[in-house]
Amino acid sequence: MEFKKVTEQPSPYRHLEKMSVPDLLKNINNEDKTVPMAVEAAMPQIAQLVTAISDKMLSGGRLFYIGAGTSGRLGIVDASECPPTFGVPHGLVIGLIAGGDSAIRKAVEFAEDSREQGWEDLTKHNISDKDVVVGIAASGTTPYVINALRECRRQGIITGSISCNPGSPVSAEADFPIEVVVGPEFITGSTRMKSGTAQKLVLNMISTAVMVQLGRVEDNKMVNMQLSNEKLVDRGIKMLMERLDMQDYEAAKALLLAHGSVKKAVEAVK
Repeated sequence: MEFKKVTEQPSPYRHLEKMSVPDLLKNINNEDKTVPMAVEAAMPQIAQLVTAISDKMLSGGRLFYIGAGTSGRLGIVDASECPPTFGVPHGLVIGLIAGGDSAIRKAVEFAEDSREQGWEDLTKHNISDKDVVVGIAASGTTPYVINALRECRRQGIITGSISCNPGSPVSAEADFPIEVVVGPEFITGSTRMKSGTAQKLVLNMISTAVMVQLGRVEDNKMVNMQLSNEKLVDRGIKMLMERLDMQDYEAAKALLLAHGSVKKAVEAVK
């Protein structure tokens, strides 16, 4: 039986070239409004994957995202933001994309069609059964991702997936599949639009919820964030002043910079 992709179904909007700019924007926005509801329907599956990832990472494992094209880039974005936001080491959350780093900026032809490269890319990072691998594929049919997850399962590595078609092949290779069915795209087949938005929302949920479980957030504050620019230093100073009931901005700044994070500064004082 042929697998039918909802993401490839014809757009309900016709003759886009004849629409005014306000109408184009209005219609795109109307479609985007449906995405959070589709994500909400998948929240039970998201919660199961978050729990599995948290358990593995609390035991010393890592989180890998693997994808192609827009999906791969979204995984890399989410992974790259974990160290500065939550103060975790680089290499704890890793994003891999078909075609390698050059594919982040420029599409690499046919890279997503490789059936071997995904697993080969994972082995370069000494993947093991301590880790979790999440495949990201809007269509759910990307060979690079599917075969990587299949080999992970053979090796006893827990797998998850994020796709936008129901009953997709990538879901069949995941222990914890997430399917966010957003329907046909505004431009037929352009999954960088609603599907990409849905994947970004799910990735935000996964990484944020996991980092909370790992103790990288206190109250609602990024107390472990890296002090990599003046904005973050200022944010950290204000957090420290609040936590320690300090009134002197410069004294709080000196304390923060001496210890490198809000959490360490608070622990040093208390």
